[in-house]
Amino acid sequence: MTALVLRGVRPYGEDPVDLVIEGGVISAITRPGSAAGQVIDATGLVALPGLVDLHTHLREPGREDAETVETGSRAAALGGFTCVHAMANTDPVADTAGVVEQVWRLGQKAGLVDVRPVGAVTTGLLGEQMAELGAMAHSPAGVRVFSDDGKCVHDAVLMRRALEYVKAFGGVIAQHAQEPRLTENAQMNEGALSGVLGLTGWPAVAEEAIIARDVLLAEHVGSRLHVCHVSTAGSVEVIRWAKSRGIDVTAEVTPHHLILTEDLVAGYDPIYKVNPPLRTHDDVAALRMAVADGTIDAIATDHAPHPHEDKDCEWAAAAFGMLGLQTALSVAQHTLVDSGLLDWRGLADRMSVRPARIGGVQTQGQGLEPGAPAHVCVVDASTRWTVDPEAVASKSRNTPYASMELPGSVRHVIFGGVPTVIDGALA
Repeated sequence: MTALVLRGVRPYGEDPVDLVIEGGVISAITRPGSAAGQVIDATGLVALPGLVDLHTHLREPGREDAETVETGSRAAALGGFTCVHAMANTDPVADTAGVVEQVWRLGQKAGLVDVRPVGAVTTGLLGEQMAELGAMAHSPAGVRVFSDDGKCVHDAVLMRRALEYVKAFGGVIAQHAQEPRLTENAQMNEGALSGVLGLTGWPAVAEEAIIARDVLLAEHVGSRLHVCHVSTAGSVEVIRWAKSRGIDVTAEVTPHHLILTEDLVAGYDPIYKVNPPLRTHDDVAALRMAVADGTIDAIATDHAPHPHEDKDCEWAAAAFGMLGLQTALSVAQHTLVDSGLLDWRGLADRMSVRPARIGGVQTQGQGLEPGAPAHVCVVDASTRWTVDPEAVASKSRNTPYASMELPGSVRHVIFGGVPTVIDGALA
């Protein structure tokens, strides 16, 4: 078998090397120009371990008009990802072993990234009865992350039981922190601007109160909790406090909550309607610092594709959500690396190493050392590109970054030793 050589690549933006891949693993790291094999010229480009997304909506089964596992896998690969976690709010809901196995097999068939199904916590996402967590965990899909994302597990007794149940197989409950009574008909962040625009406000405390409750529940039962799409400075403080007590809690933030603010809602463009809503400049600053200091463990896309008609309508009727897979790394570079808050090794930790650990994916996030599985993302950090919604691989076009210039482009991706992206295009 001929070795694959990434010639002159810079692991984590450090000194250039030849990265040699054989048999699906990184077999050697040698001086530039010394390795023989099938050469991909990566001179001066930055190598990272393949990115791992804890929060992707692939919509299949049921909403194939918005996305499929195959089209979502294409977008993920082009964005530098080698593993994505497919959320459970499909139709039918991924609340049984049969549905999660279907999603898993569709991912295998597409063959571009490792698709890990997320199982629902409650049957039908109704928040009334615990779903078949054990059956999903012991299915061929091997589910380890469970979430009713899109809805909050608001019943404290049910949440406690779920946290206790997943301990038996090393699972984690990923909570969508949104107190439903505080967010009835909510449309945007609650504050002065929501009053001016006449839109029902979505208070920060609706998120913070659920996180506070759940970290205490996790402490009480000795289980793992993961907090989805943290969006407020107050949430950061609750999570920081919980970690200081030794509570086993992790958290994620989306790229859009690291760069976009509620001010964009002033034009009533539904492209900026998202759950949780875009917050204030102070919240954005707090979230960036929390990623930098490790309080927030992971950057997760919350890639939420919607067909044209679900977004091209009046604000109140529009669906919540934004695309994220193909822009996530660029937004992270802009907000964290180029700003000096993180170096490339730190960004790899937040976008690969920790997400893989949280999701229990042992074959991903192992870094760029000899013997590690060959999942590699190669980035041209020096380039800039303009986001074109018509050029994305997703079936949907609802990106909030249309016409925005962003830094860094994914040039090559190696998935399990096999090139899936070469020179910025699917192989």
